[in-house]
Amino acid sequence: MRTAPGLDLDAIIDDPGTRIIVCCGSGGVGKTTTAAALGLRAAERGRCAVVLTVDPARRLAQSMGLSELDNTPRLISEPEGGGQLFAMMLDMKRTFDEIIEAHADPERARQILTNPFYQSLSSSFSGTQEYMAMEKLGQLRRSDEWDLIIVDTPPSRSALDFLDAPERLGRFLDGRFIRLLMAPAKAGGRSAFKLLNAGFGIVAGAMTKLLGAQVLKDLQTFVSALDAVFGGFRQRAETTYKLLQAPGTAFLVVAAPERDAMREASYFVERLAEERMPLAGLVINRVHLSPAGGLSAARSTAGAEDLESRGEHELTAAVLRLHAGRMQLAARERREQEHFVSAHPTVPLVQVPAMSEDVHDLAGLRQIGELLARA
Repeated sequence: MRTAPGLDLDAIIDDPGTRIIVCCGSGGVGKTTTAAALGLRAAERGRCAVVLTVDPARRLAQSMGLSELDNTPRLISEPEGGGQLFAMMLDMKRTFDEIIEAHADPERARQILTNPFYQSLSSSFSGTQEYMAMEKLGQLRRSDEWDLIIVDTPPSRSALDFLDAPERLGRFLDGRFIRLLMAPAKAGGRSAFKLLNAGFGIVAGAMTKLLGAQVLKDLQTFVSALDAVFGGFRQRAETTYKLLQAPGTAFLVVAAPERDAMREASYFVERLAEERMPLAGLVINRVHLSPAGGLSAARSTAGAEDLESRGEHELTAAVLRLHAGRMQLAARERREQEHFVSAHPTVPLVQVPAMSEDVHDLAGLRQIGELLARA
């Protein structure tokens, strides 16, 4: 296998200039566990770290031995090294509500928060989850309470969803579009309803129960209230995007040694390069290794067949066949990794061996952290 540079994750988390680590990749490759393990290791090495997960599943809480997390950072551990570990799970709607409350006077905020169009927008608009993740990231960074923020990104098959969400939602909600939407709302008639459906994509049950006049009234209230609050959404999106490009940010692409996951990892690496995002390297999770790597699959199979033909040592023959299967799996994984390294020879990487069971406590996360640190 062609050799890739080693990924020194301890150097990254020990560097005080590293303020944000973004773990990205396709779904089911161990991004959440990687993010949590890095957070714990950083805390044990003196950093004040917070792990933000955007995945609505409770994997982050489970990996830390907790039943749940919410939209507020929760102290998880204060190790002897002087650091701290916090964790939180993004509440998409609550974060949207916080933006309204922060940028509107109480009466205008009440009008927006109780409006049926806002309630549908804040919970179902395409890209809202990704955008609110970046909003929360911005809030955490501006508070300066943590010197390291680790983001576990949504389980998306494409980096486009993650990188484009801020600009897409900002473009949708900026002042010019809101004024465009205001015109048919004032004019009345079916045009407002048609434009609303085309732009918002809302066909929620609550909307169908409203009478036409009430729809138009709610639309006018919604648009006029949002006009002042969200006029600078595009600027906020651009600020968030620049934060991701800053030298203090490090992107980690996480993958499993499988064909689809490695192809997705390759796409992530290329897209991050196009967007000039600071790529730190690749983490390959669940790699299958064997302490008896010198015994090939072919020799194991031949030995098992020989024992079986003589009717001897059935248990030994079964172990040999298990080993042969593991070596064949390892060979397939090496080929997939070799394809990636051939295409991206300068990308540092680290392999994490497959664990015998899921991580469900800090001890397990500590073990993963130690494996991650072995470049």
